[in-house]
Amino acid sequence: MKRILRSAVSLLLCAAVALGGTACGRSKLPTTITIWTYYNGDQLECFNQLVEQFNSTVGKEKNIRVESSSQGSVNDLETSVLAAAEGKVGAEKLPNIVSSYADTAFTLDQMGLAVDLSPYLTEKEKSAYIAGFLEEGDLMNNGELKVFPIAKSTELLYLNVTDFVPFAEATGVTYADLSTVEGLNEAAHKYYDWTDAQTAAPNDGKALYGRDALTNYLLCGAQELGTTIFDAEDGVMTLHFDKPTLRKLWDNYYVPYIKGWCSASGKFRSDDIKIGSLLAYVGSSSSASFFPTQVLTSDTESHGIEMAALPCPSFAGCEPVAVQQGAGMVVIPGTEDEISACVAFLKWFTQPENNLQFSVQSGYMPVTYAANSISALENSGLTVSDRIHKVLSLSIDTVDRSKLYTTHAFPDALRARNTLQYALEDRVTADRATVLERLAAGQTPEEAEAEFLTDAYFDAWYDQTLAALSAFAG
Repeated sequence: MKRILRSAVSLLLCAAVALGGTACGRSKLPTTITIWTYYNGDQLECFNQLVEQFNSTVGKEKNIRVESSSQGSVNDLETSVLAAAEGKVGAEKLPNIVSSYADTAFTLDQMGLAVDLSPYLTEKEKSAYIAGFLEEGDLMNNGELKVFPIAKSTELLYLNVTDFVPFAEATGVTYADLSTVEGLNEAAHKYYDWTDAQTAAPNDGKALYGRDALTNYLLCGAQELGTTIFDAEDGVMTLHFDKPTLRKLWDNYYVPYIKGWCSASGKFRSDDIKIGSLLAYVGSSSSASFFPTQVLTSDTESHGIEMAALPCPSFAGCEPVAVQQGAGMVVIPGTEDEISACVAFLKWFTQPENNLQFSVQSGYMPVTYAANSISALENSGLTVSDRIHKVLSLSIDTVDRSKLYTTHAFPDALRARNTLQYALEDRVTADRATVLERLAAGQTPEEAEAEFLTDAYFDAWYDQTLAALSAFAG
């Protein structure tokens, strides 16, 4: 009878434990969380390595398993996330964590799909993160944390120094001349004339530089000149489209572009470097790994090149404003176990030793004060390529010496940014094509460009763009 009673009690205990999530003789199933990113190449490989490192160490101890996948580009990721959030036919289920910029995070938050992570961090833990990076994740400026920072980037000026040297020696242009927007354009003028003079054909000079993100030039340039174009507070945007500011921005991008001093032709400016149509470009500090090592001068000929990284040019006489960019992580609502598992991974990933490991392979900056320093980089014991060392050191210095800027979130912020970008990009691309047609027909540069360099032409563009952007205000 006692033996029967003991067996019955044992069975009841096993049943009770099983109902609590653990079967007799077996451990509890791990809490599995999924992550969607936009990483590719070296960045994706490094991220996946860190995920596996977490799974085999802290994840194993805490019974957490992380699974990650790349959705492609930033735009591909945004499309997948919003399709899943809206429950579109054929869309996948939302993961537990998504890489997200503030614009997409704001949309998810408005749908009730962004967890406030602030309660999951102590004040001491919060103080370890660079303040501006945490503030970017506070979408409504109310102390919440809807976007967890894991890696950040800014913009730098990348240069094909191999082919720059002959030009510099011939014209006297120096790196210092490239430190301001105005100086960069003066150098670009000289480069166009210098390359034009090397052939018998007239008006075939080359552009010196291009920009990967025209919107960053417009928004950060406006900041340097004292204007916040998209002034968002509590999700409401006030538009400040100051005409003198926009004229300064126009004169230092549209005008040089029309004249052939700067350009854009490939999907990215690093593509233009690769075919020799540009010597330099302003782009993300995280894009260093994509800078080519060769220039293809023909279908059968190429030559090796070295990269130099310089500070992003700022307007003369203005305090430098550096863009703060790089997607953070948004945690999607789930069970408390799932949310806690997400937070555990994000905290682990941003510990200095792990964040630095990601940085030295991806070119992104670490997000904590302890890791975001040149001394931390040099004392990390990690193998750092010369290229990444240059870029990370310069990026960290940029953060230290510049005012950081990122647009606060508001409804349709991405559409507003795109409207601003394409208003200038589409116009200048079409107008430069017209100039080239006129030059081919025998007009002089002065004749071909005259229509586009008048006050009236700028005024018409300004009025049209102001009307388009006003739809996003309020």
